Formats: sequence, structure tokens, C-alpha cells
Amino acid sequence: MSGPQMCLPCRFLLVMCLSHPLIMAVGLQQNLKNEMFRFYHMLMLAEGKETTISLSKGMPQRCYFVLKESKTSSFFTVRVTPCDIPIEWSIRVPKTSADHFGKTISGNSNAQEVLRFQKGPKLVRTLFSYRGNSVENYTGASHHSAVYMLEFLSIEKDTQIKAYLTTDSKSDHFYPELPMDPRIDVIGIGPTTVTLAWKQSPSILPPQGNIHYCLLVNKNYNFKTFCAAETATQPTGVKLSPSLVSLPSTGSLPSQEPKAPSKSKVSMSHKGGNAQVKQVCVGLTNTYTVSHLTPGIQYYFDVFVVNFLTNTSAAYTGAFARTLENPESNVSKLKDGKVIQLRLDGRKQPFYNLLYQATQKQVRFAFQSCSGQLLVEISKDGEVLMSERFAGLRHFILKGRLGDTYLVHLWSAETSAASVKVQVSSLFHRSFFPALPESLKIKSFKKLRSCHSVTIAWLGTQELSKYCIYKKEIEEDQTWVATRKVDRCSGPESRQKSEKVLCKFFHDLNLQRAVTTETIRGLEAGTAYLFDVYLIGSSGVPIRYYSKVVKTRKRC
Repeated sequence: MSGPQMCLPCRFLLVMCLSHPLIMAVGLQQNLKNEMFRFYHMLMLAEGKETTISLSKGMPQRCYFVLKESKTSSFFTVRVTPCDIPIEWSIRVPKTSADHFGKTISGNSNAQEVLRFQKGPKLVRTLFSYRGNSVENYTGASHHSAVYMLEFLSIEKDTQIKAYLTTDSKSDHFYPELPMDPRIDVIGIGPTTVTLAWKQSPSILPPQGNIHYCLLVNKNYNFKTFCAAETATQPTGVKLSPSLVSLPSTGSLPSQEPKAPSKSKVSMSHKGGNAQVKQVCVGLTNTYTVSHLTPGIQYYFDVFVVNFLTNTSAAYTGAFARTLENPESNVSKLKDGKVIQLRLDGRKQPFYNLLYQATQKQVRFAFQSCSGQLLVEISKDGEVLMSERFAGLRHFILKGRLGDTYLVHLWSAETSAASVKVQVSSLFHRSFFPALPESLKIKSFKKLRSCHSVTIAWLGTQELSKYCIYKKEIEEDQTWVATRKVDRCSGPESRQKSEKVLCKFFHDLNLQRAVTTETIRGLEAGTAYLFDVYLIGSSGVPIRYYSKVVKTRKRC
């Protein structure tokens, strides 16, 4: 073998042999040839690149890297990404004298130390070992020159992994970053849709143009790595097509020219092995509604932030959710302008499906939560138009075409029972709910509180409306129940006559001055009172402000 054609490990071992004539004895020379042959077949791990390594079942695969001597302590990081199943991997170095760790490949050391990797566990030191299918990092410090060996083993079946080595402390951004809270939140569920949200990756800010999110959906389990999802999507014995993930390959394998994915959403569905995985790349948006799902089925959702220029990714913590049962067997029709009240029970009637056909191009949906938190989803032609969790009152105005059919899904966001009033109308002048102020909170004033009176204030509107005040004496430890566990759809008719304080009319064309106050007198000292204000508009339907508890002064 000529010098230019000789591999790096071979040249390295040859130089070591020539510089130490004592090891040229016949027995040691034959041993060196054997070890040199084994070392020649070890892969040298490139620095700063992600290298794909294939593992055969039950057969250890090794690679190595060399860190040169430095005046200062040099740090290195190894990152290993399993692409399918749990694997075992470790980092090892040859043992040396306790006072000079890492002198293995220095010019003054014995060449036999290079061969210790193959001599047995007593001559090598294990720095780190791991078993599992999660991404794992190891960071260490090297004070002297040393040869490091990585050993990988797959026990279950043939698989692939990705390995990455860096000694650059400024290379933190080679992989996309995850936010402090990497969970995926399920914010809406329907019979055929699930709406997801996740926090933005720090790599998105500022936009670099090479980062995007990819969402994967399947019925079996969550994926811990993006390459594990890639493996699940390829049929048995068929290599994964690069077009499936729209990403180039890098590292030690032949690379392709990186191509940015289209700005529009890239969606695909592929069946491979036992898993059918749906994938959609959604750009920089961090909310997405997955549609065309099967009712009554549990799905698993994974989000990956992907750098398509380096073919690297980071995985959010996966989520799962079960779609609602088929709505076709339980659909009620909504009549224009008519108000209905629905009760949602976690067991007997956990959800409602309502159908409405528009008589105008513009439609307004109004929902009033009487108790508990609710989830509402409105869709048209299989496409989700809006999805929101709410408590209180919500209005939604949707624009479409004459005769459009809207499907409304309503369900409780809590395990306890909830109720809601619903109205949909194309004729806005027939609105069931009155005009509302910006806030339905009641404010009290500490300085205007005495032993026998309190002063409260609330916001009004530009429309002349009637406001009725009610009070009720309560125990201090009943404050939470009195303010939270109430039927917000009930009106003054549900209150006792003795609780009524007064009713008055109020409005102001200038919304900044649409504030009214009232002083309630004749109260007991040191007593807690629950105050309620009802707004009654031209339709006669009352809207209840959020209850307020105020305690009078004990001493004046």
C-alpha cells in the first residue's frame, strides 16, 4: 500500500510501530496485524455532521474519533438518535496511568495502548452507557490526546441510528431548539377533527427561512424521534423515498442538494409495516386542526421542529386524543333566531351536534355558557372554521354563501355537567343577546367601604338597558362556591324578592364614560355579601355579570 492510498488508522498504527522497535517481536507483530485489520474496518465519526449508521441485529457496530492534545481543557459532545427501537450504546477510552489520563496516542506512550480496545474490558474505561430509544447526549472534557470508541448494539432487529460529534461550543444551533414547555396541547376535539397547539421554538425567532414544523398522526403510539417516524412510514424492505419527508440527507451518506419545502402546507399519508402515519408540514404556524379522522378512535400526535438544510430535528412531547363518536346519529337542526338551551352530562349526553343552513351570506353564532367550560367547533364541508374553549358569552360571525350548511359540535371541557344557550341567526337585528360591555366584572372600592355600606361599579353600553342589583349574605368560606358554581343563564326570576336591591336604566354614547356606580346601604358590620348585576336588553333576556363578594368593615 502506498502512502497516499493508506487509510488514516493504518498510517497511524504504522507510525506507532516504527517509533517503538520493541514491539516488533514476532508474536506482538502478528497481534498488531490482526488489531490493525479490525481498526481499519471501524468508521471514523466525522465532526460537525450527523452520520447515519446501520445496525445488524446482535452485531456490535463500532466507530471512533480522535481528540488532540490542547493547552486548555476541550469539551466534546456526542448525540445519538435511535431511529426505531431501543438500542445500547457506550463511549470508551483506553485506560492509562492515573496521573496522565489520555496519553494513549502521544509520541512517548507505548503503541500497545492503541490496541487495548480489543484486548478486553479491563484495559478500557467506559465513560458513558445508555439503553433506550430516546435521543441522548453526552458531554465530556478531554485534557490530553485520546482515541474514543463508540459501540452500538441492536438486540431486537436491524435498524438505523444517527450519531453527531462536535467540539465546537458554539454549535448549539445545529439542532433546532425546543421551548421551555415542549408539550402539545389538545385544544379542540370533534368527531373527525382534533385541534392542536404548541409553543414556538426559539429557533423560529428570528426567522431563518430554514425551520418549519412537521406534524405526524397515527393510531398506534407516539414517536420520540423524527427518524423513527420516517422508519415507520416505509414499507418493509423498501428504502424511504426522500420525497416523503421533503428533506435532504447529510452526514456520511451521499447527500443531495437541499430544497426548501413549499410555503404551502405539505401533507401526505403513507402506510408501512404496522403503522399508517399521516404527515403534514405546516410552516411556522403553531396551531393546526387535523381533519378527516375516524369518529371514536384514539390518535397519537407528534410535532417536530425541523431544519431542512441540515436534516436535523427536535421532538415535542407527544399527545393523544380520542375523537368523538359519529355525529350523524345525533344531529339536531337549528332554526334561525331561535334560542335553545342544552345540558351536557359527562356520561349520558357528553356532546351535541347541531346543523344550520344559512339564509344569508353572513351568519352569527352566539353561545352563553350557563355553567362550566365548553368547547365549540364550527365546520363547513368538512373544514373546521373555528374552534375555541370558553366560559361566559361568545359571538362568532362567519361569512359564506347563501344556503351554506354549518355543523356545530359542542361538548363540555370538564368532567362535571355543563349547560349552554345557543342562538344562530342571519338577521342580526333579531339578536337574542343584548349588546355587551367590554367586561362583565363588578368592581368594589375599598375606600368607599364602611360598616353598613359598600360601593360597586360596572361597565354599561351605548344602548339604553336595564340593570338590576341583587345581594345575598353568605359565609366567608362559601365565597368560591357562591361565585363559581352558579347558573349564569338564570335571571332575576330565580332570586328571592328579599335579595333585590334596585333596578335602574343607564347608557352612554361615549364608551369611555359608560361606567355606573351604586352604593348599597343598610348592611351589617363585618358581614360578607354576594352582589349580582343583571343586564336586561330590549329582547328581555338577562345577562348576569360575574358575582362579586364584598365584606363590610367590622369597626368604623
